[in-house]
Amino acid sequence: MSQLFSPVRVGRYTLSNRLVMAPMTRSRAEFDGTPNALAATYYAQRASVGLIITEGTQPSDDGQGYLTTPGIYTDAHVAGWQAVSTAVHARGGRLVIQLMHVGRMSHPDNTPHHRQGLAPSAIAPGAPMFTAKGMQPIPEPRALTTEEVRQTVADFRFAARRAIEAGADGVEIHGANAYLVQQFFAPSANRRSDQYGGSIENRARFAIEVAAAVAEEIGADRTGIRLSPSIRLWGIDEGPQGPDLYRHLVPELDKLGLAYMHLMDQGDEPLLADLRKLWTGTLILNRPGRAREQIGADVASGLAGLEAYGQMVLANPDFVERLKANAPMNDADRSTFFGGSAQGYTDYLALNPAEA
Repeated sequence: MSQLFSPVRVGRYTLSNRLVMAPMTRSRAEFDGTPNALAATYYAQRASVGLIITEGTQPSDDGQGYLTTPGIYTDAHVAGWQAVSTAVHARGGRLVIQLMHVGRMSHPDNTPHHRQGLAPSAIAPGAPMFTAKGMQPIPEPRALTTEEVRQTVADFRFAARRAIEAGADGVEIHGANAYLVQQFFAPSANRRSDQYGGSIENRARFAIEVAAAVAEEIGADRTGIRLSPSIRLWGIDEGPQGPDLYRHLVPELDKLGLAYMHLMDQGDEPLLADLRKLWTGTLILNRPGRAREQIGADVASGLAGLEAYGQMVLANPDFVERLKANAPMNDADRSTFFGGSAQGYTDYLALNPAEA
């Protein structure tokens, strides 16, 4: 485990250790998408990890799907995130803002414009979603026109620039977990007949264009991407060609010289091994449900450069210190994950309360 606490170069920055706070939606932004003072406290408390990846942050009005998630495209958003980045930097941490366009995972009641969600094709995910009126079925989205796909690429570019203006150290493109980028990968969500649908190369095109645009705008060494190969979630099925899509996608992303690739492992070890060979850059690996005794194993084996953790960092603002001391961990309170107040957000106890 000692290797976890050694510095590592990721893109243009040297991080203090190889532990990463995974992105986790907390639904505590203001209704206009502005992060509030609690968010600055929350992230600053956890600044001892080498890298903080923020909760998914919409790059545009159309990118929002859930209530009270943050944005990064207005002046108010930038000011809110500036307070967060300043607080994290004051504690010696590094922070990247995850850009998340939800695509079809949206409900008009949750968005500022109350419009139909946008997606590769007009196919509903077949899942419910929490709204201000309670749980409701997610309605069928509207298929993006080819020109709107290009505009969405531009929205990611613009949001990346705004993130840097807000003091973030970079951005992570959310290409995982059944949101817009992955919706383009999956035949269950993408039945397009233009250059963004059909073949593996076409279905991977949007992700590559977004990554290239963001890297051009803010620098490849400040750009990361998160992928979740083989995940089945909210109607996403990448089909039998899924593994080959990633074997095509990852080398294309590798050519861009991105700061890192962040993989959410689904237990497909042969595919993971192939992608590790195809990716020459830094790999962050997230294995949900990893047992504590396995922490550090992927760094020690050389499979990953860094390891990402979600709930354990959420519930333990001093996660790094607890690992070093072999101290017990707080349990996460699932009832407070989404929305609410300081409870279950900034009130988790540290071993040394003064450090919190």
